Amino acid sequence: MTEQIKNALTIDVEDYFQVAALSEAVKYDDWSSMEYRVEANTDRILNLFDKAGVKGTFFTLGWVAERSPELVRRISEEGHEVASHGYSHQLIYNQTPDVFREETIRSKAILEDILGKPVTGYRAASYSITNQSRWALDILAEQGFTWDSSIFPVHHDRYGMPGTPRWPHRLITDKGYELAEFPLSTLKLPGYTLPIAGGGYFRLFPYWFSRFGLGSINRQGKPFVFYLHPWEVDPDQPRLNVKWFSRFRHYNNLDQCEGRLAKLLQHFSFTTMSDVLRDQGVLDSASQKSSKLEAAGSFV
Repeated sequence: MTEQIKNALTIDVEDYFQVAALSEAVKYDDWSSMEYRVEANTDRILNLFDKAGVKGTFFTLGWVAERSPELVRRISEEGHEVASHGYSHQLIYNQTPDVFREETIRSKAILEDILGKPVTGYRAASYSITNQSRWALDILAEQGFTWDSSIFPVHHDRYGMPGTPRWPHRLITDKGYELAEFPLSTLKLPGYTLPIAGGGYFRLFPYWFSRFGLGSINRQGKPFVFYLHPWEVDPDQPRLNVKWFSRFRHYNNLDQCEGRLAKLLQHFSFTTMSDVLRDQGVLDSASQKSSKLEAAGSFV
């Protein structure tokens, strides 16, 4: 292990057919008819984490939790953290606040009923809390969430809030609520902020570059957040008929991803999102409503 700073290891528990890049081929109403592979793929990741002796945070879709409550219990019983990934994996800025609120309440209740304990962390589908959907942060706070990891401080065609803080911090919502935020990790290049946090970027970049980019964050004395999806360790998943760019985004280097993940677990130190946020001193006071900016790095 080359780095000793504890980083946040996160998995977004969703199936291959629920990904926004494949929505042109699979509609929400068709999900129940698709081959269901998320349980076996999540088990592969759990086994990998067990062999490496690491714990992580599993952002679990409410739709999946309804169908696989034993999987949710197994994640928790093996010492990992369970957080919410919403219910239906729809882009938040395409939803109304009322629909988002209903889905947020529903997914949180499903997970809490399964686990018998509070669920306080959240990550939006496709990082779709943007300047267009900042109102979602107020709803999260109102429903009892104390921390979030949905904001990607980059320019992107589907998500991003460029110019927002790159490190764990406390943010103040439009209504004055306070949330701990762990933005998705980026590599600062001259004139450009490059996503480096995992997922499709981890499959696209050669492993040495991902290791370099993530390591550069630790060398600055900061933790990074890494994310992956269970379907990314499943090269045998069905191939859906989508446009070439969506096909590239989704299927690129699936056969290499599990091996790269195993190496990453050896090269860096990992723990749950909540543990990192507590270590950074941004979580414990993040559940209180505030009328003023008190923390460095907060943004309006």
